[in-house]
Amino acid sequence: MTPVVEKLGAAVEDWVQAHTAQLVAVRRHLHAHPELAYAEFETTAYLEQRLREAGLSPRRLPTGTGLVVEVGEGPGPTVVLRGDIDALPLADLKDVPYASTRQGLCHACGHDVHTTVVLGVALALATLDGLPGRVRCIFQPAEETLPGGATEVVSAGVLDGASRAFALHCDPSVPVGRIGLRTGAITAACDRLDVTLTGPGGHTARPHLTVDLVDALGRLITELPGLLSRQVDPRAGMSLVWGSVDAGVAANAIPQRGTLRGTVRVLDRDAWQGAEELLRSLVAKVAAPSGAAVEVDYVRGVPPVVNDPRSVALLRAAALETVGGDEVVLSPQSMGGEDFGWFAERLPIALARLGTHGGGAPLDLHRGTFDVDERAIPLGVLLLARTALHALEADAAVLHPQAAPPPGRTGRHEAGDTAGRPPVEETHRG
Repeated sequence: MTPVVEKLGAAVEDWVQAHTAQLVAVRRHLHAHPELAYAEFETTAYLEQRLREAGLSPRRLPTGTGLVVEVGEGPGPTVVLRGDIDALPLADLKDVPYASTRQGLCHACGHDVHTTVVLGVALALATLDGLPGRVRCIFQPAEETLPGGATEVVSAGVLDGASRAFALHCDPSVPVGRIGLRTGAITAACDRLDVTLTGPGGHTARPHLTVDLVDALGRLITELPGLLSRQVDPRAGMSLVWGSVDAGVAANAIPQRGTLRGTVRVLDRDAWQGAEELLRSLVAKVAAPSGAAVEVDYVRGVPPVVNDPRSVALLRAAALETVGGDEVVLSPQSMGGEDFGWFAERLPIALARLGTHGGGAPLDLHRGTFDVDERAIPLGVLLLARTALHALEADAAVLHPQAAPPPGRTGRHEAGDTAGRPPVEETHRG
């Protein structure tokens, strides 16, 4: 770390200490006013006002909601920070002063925190002189949809010219004050699979004279996941889990139509590329003996988030300065989906986990009871701001080799670093 970056990092820390109460107030305002995907108009206007008050010039994304704003000017690299702004169609079940004011809508995934953190970084960096490049802050809509609002960001060219991108996600399983990192796949791809079977229908007394759709659906439910596990390398982490089955209304009537709906999740990007073709083939093979007509609707969702090793090293350097070595932990892989993975179509990315559990009963994501320990907010701002500074310094060194090198690797593997480890033979395990 150069003296310039050290000085800027210290100035950010001073700003955060002076503005923590305002950051908490922003988060509570966002939490009380949730909006669904592509309808985040009030959220966008609120953020736009705060950024303009700081002398910045945000512009709206082509979707009509969401913003992009750059901090810093002049030569040097550009680093992207992303926060997602949409909420979920869930009732807020908390008894708190900042509970949702909109029936059936709730920030139950921490997007209010993510947005507040990226806003805080933009506002803090806007007070500094001498940034070694530009920090492009993206307030992205529609993360909770498939294939996600990130696809709109990528297709609109918002990432053009940037060297790398960072984001964070609340983790209620990690105590506040800790940061989780991981090299490689940290979240899974997630696609949706809908299967519809049709036949002539009939009487349950004479199944041999018709197409027994319920039996055919049952075979798909039980056989397809097992077959899938034998067609894909187990290390790819591919799974199929059914979430909905619907067929028939009477106990003694074989229905004419039945449907299955589920999700396909996979950690390996190459395996994800071939998932649709494989699933369509397996569905056809399992259903064929029944004689049912088969319709498959495969909705390609989000890719896995695969953390770039160099970008994780930059996050780690910032995390060590923010919380210390004992509080930087290895984040487990999640089979949940996150559309930040689409950013990797254009540039290296890294996603960090921000600990938000403040004690007591667990408050899991996507539940109306979800809440965070707000002490995580200033830590998130410091983490992403310092990460951006380290990244600007590192990428400037690539553009200008005479500059200082980026944070290097030590001889030992740090928490969250899974790169470069030799494979472990486990022949003693079944």
